[in-house]
Amino acid sequence: MSQRRELTEFERGEIIGLWKGGHSERNIGKILGHPKSTIHDTITRYKNSGQITASSRSGRPLKLTERNVRQLVRTLKEDRQQSLEEMTKKFSESLSISVSSNTIKRTLHSEGFFGRAGKRKPFVSEANRKKRLEWCRERRDWDDEWNFIIWSDESRFMIFQNDAHHWVWRKPHEKYDVDCLIPTVKSGNQGVMVWGCFAKDKIGPLIQVSGSINASVYMGILENTFLPFYNSLENNSQYIFQDDNAPVHRARTVKQWKEDNSIIDFPWPAQSPDLNPIEHLWDVLERRVREHKPHPKNIEELMVILEEEWNKIEPEILTNLVESLPRRVQAVLDSHGNPTRY
Repeated sequence: MSQRRELTEFERGEIIGLWKGGHSERNIGKILGHPKSTIHDTITRYKNSGQITASSRSGRPLKLTERNVRQLVRTLKEDRQQSLEEMTKKFSESLSISVSSNTIKRTLHSEGFFGRAGKRKPFVSEANRKKRLEWCRERRDWDDEWNFIIWSDESRFMIFQNDAHHWVWRKPHEKYDVDCLIPTVKSGNQGVMVWGCFAKDKIGPLIQVSGSINASVYMGILENTFLPFYNSLENNSQYIFQDDNAPVHRARTVKQWKEDNSIIDFPWPAQSPDLNPIEHLWDVLERRVREHKPHPKNIEELMVILEEEWNKIEPEILTNLVESLPRRVQAVLDSHGNPTRY
């Protein structure tokens, strides 16, 4: 509904003149083309006060024009993470006017922008965005194929996590827009590094990985941990193995080991944790460790709790995660290869 236009003093005078001349409110509306409610309010105000001037309104009049507001929105979109004070300063300098931070905040709120904690998502380069898009196009019609993949990954768990939020300016529907995300990088903090894997209907082993992982260490994990799990699967020759593009995973000696043991590699697009359902399994595990009583006090206790909670993960969770793959692929297609909500 459009906002009613304020009548000029001359227009209000016309209404009162016709009313004094004996015209009804309905006839005045037809003659002047104003809504009946406007006619009635103007006459009522004149009867009560004897004046035709508009009543004074409380509050400060709007300081920014429509053009100013458009400039403010452009200023915001240049850097979603800038503070209110930074934005106010940049905006005022661009137009050579003085505007308070409160005015900027009220205007942004009226335009639908609010400060919200930015979602953390790994950075995706332009080259990898295109590769992700192509990978998903090739698998957009997959169905049962997802049931025969063994998903694997390494993850680090800390006794204490840094949960500090980074704030961005966005509208409610912009939560996963690229310029509203907070890119993440691998952390070098100390903690427990683990390797794990799973298939649709079976949880795999979880082991602690000490020190740095090189090709030799990784082959040891595959030989002593992955291979027994792989051999335990019914019709295991139908399964293919997913690991990411970390250099140790693609080392020549590792590739040779896989060939020697008839392990088929699953091609994987770089910077794509949102396509790997084991990432959500790590989230499940972390939540359960945090809820565990008593809390771990050292690395050894943390590892014991990690193994305990990992082995208690319900089969339905594994099934639901694998069945989410078609939706994950579609989400990447919809985002044109950029990070998704997964």
